[in-house]
Amino acid sequence: METAVQGRTRRATGDEVFFGPFQAMYRAALTPAREGAQWTGLTTRLAEKMLEDGSVDGVICMVPDADDPWKPVPAIITEAADMAQARGMRMGYAPLLAMLEPAAEMGLKRLAMIGIPCQVYALRRIEEQLGFEAITVIGTPCSDNTTTANFHDFLARLSDKPETITYLEFRADYHVELRFEDGRSQNIPFLQLPLSDLSPDFFPLTCRTCVDYTNTLADITVGYMGGTGEQWVIVRNDRGARALEAIRPEVKLSAPADKGKRAGAVAGFRDNTARAAGGLPLRKMPNWLRPIVGWLMPRIGPRGIEFARARLEMKAVETVLHLRREEPAKMKNMIPDHVWDLAAPYDVTPQEGERQKP
Repeated sequence: METAVQGRTRRATGDEVFFGPFQAMYRAALTPAREGAQWTGLTTRLAEKMLEDGSVDGVICMVPDADDPWKPVPAIITEAADMAQARGMRMGYAPLLAMLEPAAEMGLKRLAMIGIPCQVYALRRIEEQLGFEAITVIGTPCSDNTTTANFHDFLARLSDKPETITYLEFRADYHVELRFEDGRSQNIPFLQLPLSDLSPDFFPLTCRTCVDYTNTLADITVGYMGGTGEQWVIVRNDRGARALEAIRPEVKLSAPADKGKRAGAVAGFRDNTARAAGGLPLRKMPNWLRPIVGWLMPRIGPRGIEFARARLEMKAVETVLHLRREEPAKMKNMIPDHVWDLAAPYDVTPQEGERQKP
């Protein structure tokens, strides 16, 4: 599928092993940042500009439910001014690709779609059958999904007034940022999140075994992991390059940072995941140590592209260990070669029957 979409598969060395085929990679920020955006509004602005200049007739994306701003609802947007309602993060399941048939019935010929990797995979499988002239895919990196109800339970563990939380973001500085209706904000170190208290099925197995965090089959990927406090852009092909060039005067671009060492963090994650996948309790860090490590991580831990590499290696390790525990017969069909390559430095290697032979 990489060859079909990007014209070639990922290179066997360098950062394409982690992030898939790409032409360029940037740290980026829309200037000025859009009010109500999750980061600076770059993802929304890319689609908005395509509607403004007529390069697409409609955009398929998520908007908030009328009764629950955290719940995603798929939508077709045909007016640039309406893209503002798509800003921000939703959490939960929603049938984004169900909008393709209504879009065709509306007579739309050229589309843009903003989606996460599993949605983009499905689109790429069927797009040639759909009859559209072109579909530009703006991909966001995956962020392990759950039900909207489960997400509300998570919010309730972070605040005694979860209904007043208006914004949540996992940031590359090892903190989660919360914002509230009254204008307050709160930063919670990753180590102090109540993740080990969540139910075992909070994230489904399909998310715990994701093999493409960075949306390899998109035309352009916009996320945060390699952005060091700003956004992270991966231009994958000519169509993605044209989309970014169209808003180039509005975007500050620079080379991504690349600092710290990831090996220790990934090895620690491997050990905890192995225990969890084996049904054993996670080792919890003593409370007195958490603030110290929380202070150190943003200063000496992996940052920028090294942070993104660490996250991809963690996902590779997680994929193998959870499938080995829960669906061993499916491993040879569900784990691509590059995932095994990412897990190998951490002694997570295929056992008999787990990997397809060349």
